[in-house]
Amino acid sequence: MRRSESKLSLILVLGVVLLYMGCSANAKPTNEEEEPEAALPVEVKLVETGLIAAHFTGPVTLETEEDALVVAKTSGVIEKIYVEEGQVVKAGQLLAKLEDDRQAFEQDRAKATLHKLEKEFNRNKELFAKNLISAEVYDRTRYEYQAQKAAYELAKLEMEYTSIRAPISGVLAERHIKAGNMVTVNEPTFRIIDYQALKAVLHVPEIELSKLKVKQEASLKVDALAGKSYAGQVSLISPVVNPATGTVKVTISFNNTDRTLKPGMFGRVNIMHEIHPDALLLPKEAVLAEDREASVFIVRDSTAYRTPVQLGLVNTIHYEVLAGLELGDQVVTTGQAGLKDSARVMIVSY
Repeated sequence: MRRSESKLSLILVLGVVLLYMGCSANAKPTNEEEEPEAALPVEVKLVETGLIAAHFTGPVTLETEEDALVVAKTSGVIEKIYVEEGQVVKAGQLLAKLEDDRQAFEQDRAKATLHKLEKEFNRNKELFAKNLISAEVYDRTRYEYQAQKAAYELAKLEMEYTSIRAPISGVLAERHIKAGNMVTVNEPTFRIIDYQALKAVLHVPEIELSKLKVKQEASLKVDALAGKSYAGQVSLISPVVNPATGTVKVTISFNNTDRTLKPGMFGRVNIMHEIHPDALLLPKEAVLAEDREASVFIVRDSTAYRTPVQLGLVNTIHYEVLAGLELGDQVVTTGQAGLKDSARVMIVSY
């Protein structure tokens, strides 16, 4: 019995000793101070003032304002060609000539017949005034004279049609005929393009329509002419919304007097629709967008404070600040992803 009691006492003593040792190991020194929070490195930029403009941008393909396909107005054989592709021509300039022997003969015959009927009509007019011929005879000669006059004008027109002329001024882009070719009525002969007036067509979402107006300034950059910008302006805004796409057709015109731009070139158009010259500017990389609310971290006294901001216009570099910041505020642009409100920071550069 005594041996059992001794073993039980030994077990209790060991348990007390182990419990004391465990508590001693977990206990912290009461006089040891907690380590301060480490400052996180960040980069900042200053909130500044400056000009900011809103643009609408879209891809376009250049088209000509005037593009004329010149066709033959009468049948015949091409006698001579006076122009070549790439040549600048003026409206009314002679481009080619058809053989006109038949038309010349028809014109001379119609002219001779017209002179004959004109004399007969004038004579009967005098006789009718003196009541020497009936009204029926007078009317018949008048009708014959008028009909022949129309026939003569038609013969003159056919003669004019043997000369193929430029309907517009521009550059001869295509020649479809050769000397000696037989052409028929309405057969294509030349194509003339006016390079001085080019246009680009944008299809703008209807939600943007209120921002655009006729005569607004626009700029164009084309892939084939890198680095060069061309000025233009909005010349037409369609009054109709395309129900299938929800877009509106907007036409921008460009003056191409040096003819460096070519129809068919691909580029991008920027339409400037709003300008704020003294806006408060915030670097885009500083903005955090979460839960539809934009915010930034402002650094004051080595502490970063998360601050909501109200934004306005935007370009490729800046946001316009409408509320939430002041001129000269330091905003975190790099390192803000791991920050919490009131975190200690260390500015490493501007």
